[in-house]
Amino acid sequence: MVSQPTTGRDADPDMWEYQPLRIDPGMSRAAAATMLAVRAEFSGWELARVLRFRDGSRKVWLRRRRTNPWLPDLVP
Repeated sequence: MVSQPTTGRDADPDMWEYQPLRIDPGMSRAAAATMLAVRAEFSGWELARVLRFRDGSRKVWLRRRRTNPWLPDLVP
């Protein structure tokens, strides 16, 4: 049996949980950055990907390592 090499932080996709967010075009960059910083600081999320649409809205994927299910999370 031949196994494929695993390299980098993203070697095991099951070790991450993802949270997609939609940021309205009316939200300022400073407000969006503050919202994402609060989620990063208090819930352990990090920025995984950002898509910007023509209307100015953004779709953001946050990720964090899977943890015990009894830890609290911020309400979106």
